[in-house]
Amino acid sequence: MAFSNYLRTPTLHGNEIDSKRQEIAAYFNDTWDRYESLFEILANDQAFIKKPIPLRHTLIFYYGHTATFFVNKLILGGLLENRINPRFESLFAIGVDEMSWDDLNEAHYDWPSVAEIKSYRSEVKAAVNHIINHAPLTLPIDWQNTWWPIIMGIEHEQIHLVTSSVLIRQHDLDHVQASDAWKASTQTGDAPKNELVSIPAGKVELGKNFEDPIYGWDNEYGEHQAEVEPFQTSRYLVSNQEYLHFVEAGGYQEDSYWTVEGLEWRKFSQASCPTFWQRTVQDWKLRLMTEVVNMPWDWPVEVNFHESKAFCNWHALQTGLPVRLPTEDEWHRLYDFAEIDEIKNGQKSPANIHLDHAASACPINLHAHGELFDVIGNVWQWTETPIYPFNGFKVHPYYDDFTMPTFDGKHNLFKGGSWISSGNESRSSSRYAFRRHFFQHAGFRYVVAGDAVMPEVSNYETDKMLSEYAEFHFGDTYYDVQNFPQRLAEIATEAMGDKPKTKALDIGCAVGRACFELARNFDHVTGIDFSARLINLGIQLSEKGLIRYSIADQGDLRLYKERQLKDMDLENLSGTVELLQGDACNLKSILTGYDLVLAANLIDRLYDPALFLKSIQGRINPGGILLIASPYTWLKEHTEKSNWIGGFKKDGENFTTLDGLKAILEPEFSLMKEPEQVPFVIRETSRKFQHTLSDVSLWVKKA
Repeated sequence: MAFSNYLRTPTLHGNEIDSKRQEIAAYFNDTWDRYESLFEILANDQAFIKKPIPLRHTLIFYYGHTATFFVNKLILGGLLENRINPRFESLFAIGVDEMSWDDLNEAHYDWPSVAEIKSYRSEVKAAVNHIINHAPLTLPIDWQNTWWPIIMGIEHEQIHLVTSSVLIRQHDLDHVQASDAWKASTQTGDAPKNELVSIPAGKVELGKNFEDPIYGWDNEYGEHQAEVEPFQTSRYLVSNQEYLHFVEAGGYQEDSYWTVEGLEWRKFSQASCPTFWQRTVQDWKLRLMTEVVNMPWDWPVEVNFHESKAFCNWHALQTGLPVRLPTEDEWHRLYDFAEIDEIKNGQKSPANIHLDHAASACPINLHAHGELFDVIGNVWQWTETPIYPFNGFKVHPYYDDFTMPTFDGKHNLFKGGSWISSGNESRSSSRYAFRRHFFQHAGFRYVVAGDAVMPEVSNYETDKMLSEYAEFHFGDTYYDVQNFPQRLAEIATEAMGDKPKTKALDIGCAVGRACFELARNFDHVTGIDFSARLINLGIQLSEKGLIRYSIADQGDLRLYKERQLKDMDLENLSGTVELLQGDACNLKSILTGYDLVLAANLIDRLYDPALFLKSIQGRINPGGILLIASPYTWLKEHTEKSNWIGGFKKDGENFTTLDGLKAILEPEFSLMKEPEQVPFVIRETSRKFQHTLSDVSLWVKKA
């Protein structure tokens, strides 16, 4: 491999500031350059634009995405003051992977040229290096440290090194080219016969504490303990040869081997063998990233969860044994049984991982870990376990949608890493989960054991912020105060009179009640919020017609609630509502042409409210209305004081937020009437409530 310095995710503790800068700079640049080299495999500009598969974006999205991630997170953390390219940082920000297998979304994107993205990436790389070299640094770098987004950005790019390589592997061969930096293994031979190894019972203790010196994603933190019963495991990963027996036995034709979800996927995809296998007249071939080779039968088979689960069900019938995939806890018993250590910085790994050996899988009997082989590395290993939060789980505010959307019972964990898994991905504490139909250089080993112990998956949302918003938008009425989002929608609709009601935008929509209410009168309503967690709850309500959540009663006691759209006479309106994640100060250019824009309790929570007010003007049609509601609670933790638009002394006199709104809006808007005070109540517990007045002003755009 061209990259052979064996840099690992750095220790975030220490005392030497300058040496820590150098260490982080080396890790950043090594990761960045490796990511760049991956995209040099693409043979032409068309390869960046054409989708390898319909369920994900084009590769140009992933090429730009990791750079914009740095910019967006560094702005959140305060290490970067100004955007480098606002259009790119909106276009490439969101929309990575979370599509169902039958969700063929062909939304149009006006992608920039490859040359433009290369130039942009160079600017971002220079900006990040400048920050690393010059920004104030205190150690240790923990969750609260302003440098945390730098490490987050690097590890995020390590993740997309994997996801992008999978897409390149699924691209047409005429769109890729060989690269000396990405040479596949040429080692192959006869596949060893798999056999069972006994694993004794043992205790598993998982979860990082928040003082851990190594970077982790939010789902790694907290506590989990389990007593694991003895079981048996396959010595090797399942090879292409072993999996061939399942294929030749008609495994892809026999419905009984497949789960309900797996059968739906198999019928939809019309799969008859693993996706990277190619059948010829004489034999089987295997597609790698840049070439097709004779089938290496002793390499691990690469399949999705559904295929691995179907094999286990078939194998159980053939052997009469209780064969299944391991759980996450059982995989950790394998790790402990094999006495594996974390991969050392500067040393070559004793496994096919971290790109230390080849840009592909390799024989399953090449890397021994005690009595087992490939406990880590070669390919990811699917588990029976849907990802779930450990006790004490917290969401990092800089990336609130990294894990929360996956706590839905539809994303299964895989463990151990693959040949390309680098940085955080190569550590035993990492917890990555994908939808069960996805491909991620993943294979499996099987176990012989009793029924898998599954984590409890609650159908009730328990996160404090989400639950409070759910109750605020869709819950009970308190102290005879009307539902606030509903009241704002009424005020806005009344102000529209007989004006056209084609499109409305609810910016800062949270979980979306006002969107549904506006849909009573508007043909199409778009809701935008910065928090994916809030948006996802609204989407759940839109798609399923109901949400369940728990709210605090007293102490540890909670009340459980269910809300349905039909109970609010909103069930027939969800088809006209779309909920999207976005930054109010950097909206996508396609969000324009609105007859109404509603900005509720937003203006005093923005990092640059003046920028929002100026940019939103061009998105409203002449004669259209802008509704701004706010209690004007200006706080420096949300908005730097220099960016407040009111609430301070100016020339010795009081300068209110309404004064600021007039100064910014009146060249293009007219204030329709004096602002109205609208109350709202936020419930915290059964005996604690916040009562607030929001100043509601209506502005009509001049013709």
